[in-house]
Amino acid sequence: MVLAFAGIFILASSLLGYFCSKYWLFFTMFVGLNLFQYSFTGFCPLKIILKKIGVRE
Repeated sequence: MVLAFAGIFILASSLLGYFCSKYWLFFTMFVGLNLFQYSFTGFCPLKIILKKIGVRE
């Protein structure tokens, strides 16, 4: 579920960066950096939020 959200956010912000404003690419970088640190630490804020609202792993 986390990877699906990340993929959607990356695609959406890339399209917004292309068509609307280049500043949307900062959001793409944020998602990419979060995925990078998640691969080392296992900490992901979205995973915590999804767990609290009842989404199973």
